[in-house]
Amino acid sequence: MLDGAAVTRAVSPVRAVEAVRDAFVAHARGEWTMPPKVYVTNYPAGDFRAMPALGGGYALLKWITSFPDNPARGLPTVTGVVLVSDASNGQLRAVLDAASVTALRTGAAAVLACEALGRPDAETAAVIGAGVNGQAAARTFLARDRAVSLWDVDVARAARVAAELGCAVAPSLEAALAADLLVTVTPGHEVLLRDGTLRPGQHVSLMGADGPGKAEATDGELRRAHLFADDWEQASHGGELAHAVEAGVVTRSDVTAIGEVLAGTAPGRAAAEEITMFDSTGLAIQDLAIAVAALEAVEGLDLPTLDL
Repeated sequence: MLDGAAVTRAVSPVRAVEAVRDAFVAHARGEWTMPPKVYVTNYPAGDFRAMPALGGGYALLKWITSFPDNPARGLPTVTGVVLVSDASNGQLRAVLDAASVTALRTGAAAVLACEALGRPDAETAAVIGAGVNGQAAARTFLARDRAVSLWDVDVARAARVAAELGCAVAPSLEAALAADLLVTVTPGHEVLLRDGTLRPGQHVSLMGADGPGKAEATDGELRRAHLFADDWEQASHGGELAHAVEAGVVTRSDVTAIGEVLAGTAPGRAAAEEITMFDSTGLAIQDLAIAVAALEAVEGLDLPTLDL
């Protein structure tokens, strides 16, 4: 059984990027499979999500929550567990803290998309949102040897987190939005990228709108961009693209799976002046990749064990 601290010790941000990249490619090739995510909603309070996956000799089920108002109650926004079983005999192998797994794979996916879809000469990076997953994205940028600035509506939190991580605080929201590589990790209840916000050549990893009714960008801003997603089915029904798909502004042919780009079977950025956008809804295969990486490292952690 791995708590959050053990997961973090087992899987570094750099290892998380490698693991998530491999998972995206395996999924694109049909080697890892993933039924659709199931939402059990209790809006406006929050929602519960059940996420299964199969690959690499393991089967996984993540049961996780998202309750955005919890921090005001002194509770974490995201809680849950990840169950990992041996795919050959069905026996439960491990139970992992879901929040730490989610943070690692969210930060990895955000930065991986920036690296794959951003301009090769991109100089500046920024993360908007200094919560747990925003911190993970900033930490991953730093681990990949890229300077990053941080902005949050809570100025004190942004300053505290930036000091802890050793990164800069963006002087304003406008300055953060102007970064060559941008990661948005907001609750998704208010639109952040309005029509005309982005300039040619930028890349944005949209990480916040991961459920029905959430949006970080307008339909008009999405239409200006070359669009990518982690998974079309999830993105078109519960991700950033969902509102644009419903309005008929975006269709399946407008969106490329990032796994296909990473596998070399589909093109990524086509020109320096393009705006690229990556819609991340969070995939169970990403969680499986982090869980497998943790299990591979667990023997060196000197953890207490429990026979399951």
